[in-house]
Amino acid sequence: MTDLSTFPITQKWPAQHPERIQLYSLPTPNGVKVSIMLEETGLPYEPHLVDFATNDQLTPEFISLSVNNKIPAILDPHGPGGKPLPLFESGAILIYLAEKTGMLLPKDAAARYETIQWLMFQMGGIGPMFGQLGFFHKFAGKEYEDKRPLDRYVAETKRLLGVLDKRLQGRNWIMGDDYTIADIATFPWVRNLVGFYEAGDLVGMNNFPDVQRVVKAFVARPAVAKGLLIPKKP
Repeated sequence: MTDLSTFPITQKWPAQHPERIQLYSLPTPNGVKVSIMLEETGLPYEPHLVDFATNDQLTPEFISLSVNNKIPAILDPHGPGGKPLPLFESGAILIYLAEKTGMLLPKDAAARYETIQWLMFQMGGIGPMFGQLGFFHKFAGKEYEDKRPLDRYVAETKRLLGVLDKRLQGRNWIMGDDYTIADIATFPWVRNLVGFYEAGDLVGMNNFPDVQRVVKAFVARPAVAKGLLIPKKP
């Protein structure tokens, strides 16, 4: 049997199935990228809830794996060379799982780098900007009298949605006919913007019909519908 006991994170979240990929996450837009990817690829995995309500992400056990104390993180007992591989950062995990399975990342070099380009577009733009908008629109930021921060993030979110909408014109997915890790990274954030952040009207979502079309196709995928709820909250 695979032994993961040398990894401190397993002291707080014991592995019931140590032969499976261990997922440490929460069903946020970043977290569900990996649960959706695991569902899409069919890799066996064991999910563990990192509960922000109890500051699980700040515990020494979690930080021993994810030094930036952010979800998601994984521990693959069958990493490169047959050795366990701990990994954090959702974009890095998506690339790793795609290469491990040979799925959802084009094998053609040019298309592969173009896919990674759009993955980085989400990591560096959509995620941070949509998250800031959510803070200033729905959470504590809405109490600020100075509305310039909110206005800035609304404007940038609209710009990013415009870039994405233009890219999707005449395409089923970001890379065309092929569904990839770029889609898995991007559309949980768009869904969250409209749903959880309740910012659809604020950003004029009706002005981005191709984004709306592809989000609907995304959430209709069985693996996505399942992955969006993993790990289950108590």
